[in-house]
Amino acid sequence: MSYTAEISRANPSCFIFLLDRSSSMEDPIGGETGAPKRDVVADAMNRLLAELAIKCAKEEGVRDYFHVAVVGYGGNDVSSVFGGALAGRELVPISVVAENPLRLEERMRKESDGAGGVIELATKFPIWVEPTASGGTPMCKALAKARVLAMDWVAEHPRCFPPITLNLTDGEATDGDPVAPADELRACASDDGHVLLFNLHISGSAGAPVAFPGTDTELPDPFARMLFGMSSVLPPYMQSYAKQNGYQVNNASRGFVYNADIVSLVQFLDIGTRALALR
Repeated sequence: MSYTAEISRANPSCFIFLLDRSSSMEDPIGGETGAPKRDVVADAMNRLLAELAIKCAKEEGVRDYFHVAVVGYGGNDVSSVFGGALAGRELVPISVVAENPLRLEERMRKESDGAGGVIELATKFPIWVEPTASGGTPMCKALAKARVLAMDWVAEHPRCFPPITLNLTDGEATDGDPVAPADELRACASDDGHVLLFNLHISGSAGAPVAFPGTDTELPDPFARMLFGMSSVLPPYMQSYAKQNGYQVNNASRGFVYNADIVSLVQFLDIGTRALALR
């Protein structure tokens, strides 16, 4: 395990996001009073895409340190969720993503007023991902799609920091056993290491999340243990960052969260997309 390749415009890396869009994503997150899981995931993805663009921004504009694919899977459909000018595109340079949101929404942001109080300010919020949910959960097909994208990427960028795939799901696959396609995805490799696959189980209950475990002994059912087994071990620099954020991790900890709520969803995306210094 290496995961030390410099990420630069000459040697970029990529993120592949797999979003479960099955009908169960209409259910509330974290219990009966939560917002629909589809809305929470879409909102988190939109925030993350905006933050990735900001992270890659320099004085002359957004530098293409990363290319990004966001693949939705639900019913019989597995395809890019991008629309508008990005419709049909898969791995897209982050500068192009930044320039082409579907629309800008006005949202209110709370800030300190400098005198111990809080004020609300209107801000523009870019939307790339719309909340959608229908049909079954073709996770096997989605993982196979990610493998094709990852293989094509490392063929063109053999020295790159390996592609990172983040799979956000709330249920079991309805198109077969996802273990084999997950293994095939993680078997893809650049000179710097194997493709990383992280899995997030989005909670429909109010139970406590299990984040970045090193074993499956505390996981409650075969489905959770399967997702754990499908997940890559966190590289050392991600382990360090997770520790800084209060997580108990070790050298065996995997990029997996079970029974995730809104907070752990956001932190999962942050840790899962944490990259080494950009050049």
